[in-house]
Amino acid sequence: MVSTEDTASTDEPGRDRDVVVVGGGPAGCSAAVFTARDGLDTVVFDRGPAALPRCAYLENYPGFPGGIGVDTFRSLLSDHVTAAGGTVVEDTVDRVRRAPDGGFVVETQDDRTVHTSAVVAAAWYDGSYLRPLADGEMFTEREHHGETEQRFDPDYPDRDGRTPIEGLYVAAPAGDRNDQAVISAGQGAHVARTLLADRRREQGYPDSVAERYDWMRPEAEFTGEWSDRDRWREWFHDEIPDGPELPEERLTDLREQYIDEAFETRLSDEEIERRRNRGIDRLVDHLDTERVLRAIGDERLRAYLDETGVTG
Repeated sequence: MVSTEDTASTDEPGRDRDVVVVGGGPAGCSAAVFTARDGLDTVVFDRGPAALPRCAYLENYPGFPGGIGVDTFRSLLSDHVTAAGGTVVEDTVDRVRRAPDGGFVVETQDDRTVHTSAVVAAAWYDGSYLRPLADGEMFTEREHHGETEQRFDPDYPDRDGRTPIEGLYVAAPAGDRNDQAVISAGQGAHVARTLLADRRREQGYPDSVAERYDWMRPEAEFTGEWSDRDRWREWFHDEIPDGPELPEERLTDLREQYIDEAFETRLSDEEIERRRNRGIDRLVDHLDTERVLRAIGDERLRAYLDETGVTG
């Protein structure tokens, strides 16, 4: 995989993180993209058994009509985490245990120790690294090649990835929700949104406005009445159930924060174009340049250069 960062030289041992994701496949990287884009300091540990490398060629992931090589796809996943502000580290998580403050201590094979308030389990294997959390309901016995063994119970988390252990979320193993790469990616995103909504509830947001939608909007969406903050304030209060158990001052702060976040999603036409070009450039970085030129062909390339006035 590419675009990973070996944090041994850049991170002090025991650096606090907001979120630790265990596993850098579709579920883990998808979860990390959502948490990192929301501003949470997110690290993905990705080394060890994985299901995706066992795939010969990925042909059913939307957006790649000719399919995509697994190595290229994995490098795109990792690079997306990095672009979102997260960090991908090639290391294996040995164990996760409770910290005295109620968070977690994550210990890795390469002697890293990370403190975090949230862990997203996103590794498809047996989940043995979670055993120090000492919840007997987390594992179940099953037959495997004629032998009885204890494996992580995919029914331990609820459908949203929450577990009885506060701060521990599970995106994988999750049974049939990890059977295909695209389903696994969706599961990771859903679990991350669950985590983010829980954090907003902790801040005081009522359930009706706790969900955070990662959705960029063109400026045209903020014209007319929706360009007026008072209209957003009216909408916000309409969404709040009667009698919120919050001081009025706190509710006002949350309302203004919500509106600020909404306006931060507004993109001008120029910014949309800039991001579109950046996205293409980032994608091209992962492609075989020689193969791209062959696909274009000499005649099409010359016609493009003539049309755009670009000279070689």
